Amino acid sequence: MNALDPVGDARPVGRTSALRSLTRSLDALVAAEADASVVAPRAGMLLRPALADPGLLEARHWESADDTYRQHLVHVHPAGRYSIVALVWKPGQATPIHDHRCWCVVGVWRGLERETTYALHGDGDPYLAARGSTVAGPRTVSVLVPPDEDVHRVENCGSSLAISVHVYGDDISVLGSSINRRFADDRVLDRPFAPGPPVSWRALEDVRHRRSAA
Repeated sequence: MNALDPVGDARPVGRTSALRSLTRSLDALVAAEADASVVAPRAGMLLRPALADPGLLEARHWESADDTYRQHLVHVHPAGRYSIVALVWKPGQATPIHDHRCWCVVGVWRGLERETTYALHGDGDPYLAARGSTVAGPRTVSVLVPPDEDVHRVENCGSSLAISVHVYGDDISVLGSSINRRFADDRVLDRPFAPGPPVSWRALEDVRHRRSAA
C-alpha cells in the first residue's frame, strides 16, 4: 500500500526531540515567509542537520510494506502550512513517475535512493524524456518547487531499507498525498528526445482550457 497510514489524530505531532526541534524552526519559517521559492530551500537547510540524528523518527515510522513503498504521516503544522512524511522503501521499490501539488524538500535518512528527473514535451500528446539520474545517500537533501523540474521518480537502489523524510508545503492529512499527477511508464521515450523546450503539465492544461473555451 502507498496510502498514508490511518492515524487517530488528523494532524499528528512529531514526538522525538529532534522532530520537535525541527518543527519549531519550520513553524517560525512559515510564520515569517509565504513564498515557496524562499521557504523550500530554507526548509532544506533546516532539515539537513536533523537527518544526522539517529533518533529522528520513531520506530513505528520505519515500517515498510511488501508490495510497494510505504508512507507515514509524522507531523502536520497546526494550521496545515506544512507536513512531514516518512517514506520507506524495500530494495527495488519505487514511486510512480509523478509531479507535486506543492513545494517539497526531501532528505535521505537511511539507505540509498535514486532520483530520475524528467522533462515534459509535446503539445497534443505529451511525453516524457529522462533528464538524468542521481543517487543520494544519508543527509542528502533535494528541493522541488512546482512546476520547475517537478516530474520525477524515486526508488531504493540499495540492498537495505531506505528511509527519507519529506517536508511538504501543504496539509497532507487533508490531501492524502503530495502527488499531483502520475505518469505512465509508456509515456517515457526510449530514445533521446527531439529538440524543443520542456512544457510543464500545468501549462499544457492551460492551453487545453483556452482551446476548449475558444
